[in-house]
Amino acid sequence: MPTFPPPGPIAGFCDRLVAHDLPDLPDGRRAEVVAFAGRRIAAMPTPMRLGVGLVSCAVEGGGRLVGRTRLTSFLARHPIPVVGEYVRLVRSLVYARVWDAWPDTSPTGGS
Repeated sequence: MPTFPPPGPIAGFCDRLVAHDLPDLPDGRRAEVVAFAGRRIAAMPTPMRLGVGLVSCAVEGGGRLVGRTRLTSFLARHPIPVVGEYVRLVRSLVYARVWDAWPDTSPTGGS
């Protein structure tokens, strides 16, 4: 049975957001952080997971129209209602994992 939200759009957005916010984070750590965020979102209560899934699908659709990296960069800099909460959710999961697992990480993601 397929799951909702599909993990692809969330993981893709999370990966691009991490690359935007923490450009110096090594690829292995970035992959671990993206997987962590995906697991946390998948474990949310159903109503929240459905809401996050709907927003992630809308963001994925918009990314297909204007370019995923361009849209991620725009959303990272401009807090748009509802979508801005999605960005905040992903960022909070990412930042918590990065600085919990690797406390010596610089603000750009370097060691």
